[in-house]
Amino acid sequence: MTIRSRLVLLVLAVLLPAVAITSWLIARTYDSERIANENTLRETTRALANLVDRELAQRASVARALSLLPELDAAPEITPAQLERFEQQVRRALGGMEGWVELHLPPGNAALALPTDAAVLRLLPSEERLASARVLPLTRGPAPAVAGVGELRAALLQPVVRDGNVRMNLAVTILPAELQRTLDEQRLPTHWTGAVVDSAGTVVARQPGGQAFAGRAATPDLQRRITSSREGLFDSVNLDGAAVVGYHSAATNGWTFVSAMPRERFAGRMPNAVRNVALAALLALGVAIGGALWVSRRIASSVHALERAAADLQAGRPVVRRSSGIQECDDVAATLADASESQRHARADLERQVADAVQLTRAAEQRQSQGQRVEALGRLTGGVAHDFNNLLGVISNSAYLIERQVATQPALAAPVAAVLRAVDLGSRLTQHLVRFAGRRPVRPQALVLDRFLPEMQELLAAALGKRVGLSTQVAPGTWPVVVDASEFELALMSLALNARDAIEGNGQIWIQARNAMSEDAPGLATGRYVLVTINDDGEGVDDDVAQHAFEPFFTTKSMGKGVGLGLPQVHGFAVQAGGTATFHSTRGLGTTISLLLPAAPASEPGTPAQALASASAAECGAAQPVVALAGVRVLLVEDNRDLGDATAAMLETHGASVVRADNASQALHWLTSDPSVDAVLSDVVMPGTMDGLALAQALRVRQPRLPVVLISGHSHALADSQGFTVLRKPCAPHELVAALVSALRPAL
Repeated sequence: MTIRSRLVLLVLAVLLPAVAITSWLIARTYDSERIANENTLRETTRALANLVDRELAQRASVARALSLLPELDAAPEITPAQLERFEQQVRRALGGMEGWVELHLPPGNAALALPTDAAVLRLLPSEERLASARVLPLTRGPAPAVAGVGELRAALLQPVVRDGNVRMNLAVTILPAELQRTLDEQRLPTHWTGAVVDSAGTVVARQPGGQAFAGRAATPDLQRRITSSREGLFDSVNLDGAAVVGYHSAATNGWTFVSAMPRERFAGRMPNAVRNVALAALLALGVAIGGALWVSRRIASSVHALERAAADLQAGRPVVRRSSGIQECDDVAATLADASESQRHARADLERQVADAVQLTRAAEQRQSQGQRVEALGRLTGGVAHDFNNLLGVISNSAYLIERQVATQPALAAPVAAVLRAVDLGSRLTQHLVRFAGRRPVRPQALVLDRFLPEMQELLAAALGKRVGLSTQVAPGTWPVVVDASEFELALMSLALNARDAIEGNGQIWIQARNAMSEDAPGLATGRYVLVTINDDGEGVDDDVAQHAFEPFFTTKSMGKGVGLGLPQVHGFAVQAGGTATFHSTRGLGTTISLLLPAAPASEPGTPAQALASASAAECGAAQPVVALAGVRVLLVEDNRDLGDATAAMLETHGASVVRADNASQALHWLTSDPSVDAVLSDVVMPGTMDGLALAQALRVRQPRLPVVLISGHSHALADSQGFTVLRKPCAPHELVAALVSALRPAL
């Protein structure tokens, strides 16, 4: 359906119920008025019928009283004296009534004559004998010589009964004029008709018209209704020829009173208010339909304009904003115009973005290529570090063997010491290479800070530059921390670089560590913690900046120099490790970032931590007996032959008997054929299907009491030791001997 049809239906849906209600109201008004008119006709007719009935009943009472007078006892032989007395009684009985009394003598007695001057009493021959009184119809006949009385009258006959015999009939006349006056006194509504009709259907009195209608016969249909029913509503044409609706009601004496009103008034006339409402409803309906058609035409034109605008938008043509006079359509048109403009800008932006995307794709390809090169470099670096560790192991063990000859050749002391220092420096460099190669898993481990921080200081110093002073300080007795070493290194690197930016590349940075007090760890679980702080002597920041320091993407650096993720990553590292991070800064005094990290639980004697501590003590100069491994049979599993030779020679100098294997498979085969081995010393990274850690696990199943010591240049082996003693390659001879002695101690 079109908008025009819908609007017309909407108007009809709103107005048609109102028109229907108005029509119902008019119909109810007509019905109510018709019913009211019918009730009025009925009540008026009954009231006037009762009035006429009372009038006739009064005369009937007079007639009944006169018929009982003693003067009529001798009827019909009434003497003149009796007749005179009877006439006097008649005059007194009639009082102010009009009319007269007639005595109807039986046949044969007409000789009784009425005095000539009598005006009340008439003696007439009787035509019939009555058993009871009745009212006769209106008739014409001779009347006494009374002025103003015509010959037209009615009579009420009363039989005179003596000894059960009707002697004569007594008639009291009823003149139409008297009933006419009674009718005239009833002020009927205008245009109404009222009439008294006798039992023969003759009009006795009528309003309007008066005595001019007396004696005329009623209309035939009215006579039939009067004859068939005592009362009822009728529809007829009156004696004036007007169509009327009337009501007739018969009195007890047989006469009938009729009241009627014009037929058009009986049905009811529409009240002015109702007529005005009906006309207004019809007018409103017409105006509304016309207005709906006009409005729908405007709306349709606006919708068609929107349709054209949408087609232009779809085709990519510019949409011109035009006013249609309808707010909603104008809003949609404005939206389409804005969309067209936005589409045009979006197309231009899209073209620009496509061009940028092409450039970004090329840059991504270059970065991917660079990443692949870096990954390849990392793998190469890891391989080089592994091989370099083996070389350092050969040099370290060989230097140790040469060092044993210093006593006989003192000139070798200085070169050997230089070689050992170079080995130590090379070991630290290989650790950095391993970190660069990405071979450090994200796993927590216990880090001894008085060893870890000095090693990190070299890496941080290289990254910060020579103009930045860096110092580290670990308080005596500081507990080891349980963190991921790689993540800790990244966190320290990020904090050091952030401090360098704060001091603008020229100043001092301090890294300090100590055991935390209970007040240093509010809100954290009860336990041991270590506090690591990084301080700088920069300008510091205000409090409103400091409270947002750990929020992601919050940065005070200029565009291109920072994205605000460094400090949030540090905070995330500390929370993930089970601690927290705080930021404190004072304007003009510098900034302090504190890392509260969980400390390692206290080590029990005989644990790997204890073994490492013993090894550290040995590295600090604790002398080992030369024959510490006397009589011990050691299976050495090393794929690098040079390193294996140097290590075997070093172990033999300590009294050990060394058996060689190039890989894990050979080691298992050897142990199967020669179970007299006392300990196994194995590299972790080896060719074949099993590495050193898998070999250690297999030996734990086969020979759980056989000591196994692992050695590796990869940090993940230290983290994944699974309870085995793992030494870092290159390992100092005294550390290696100490580890073997510690592993063999439970078996001794």
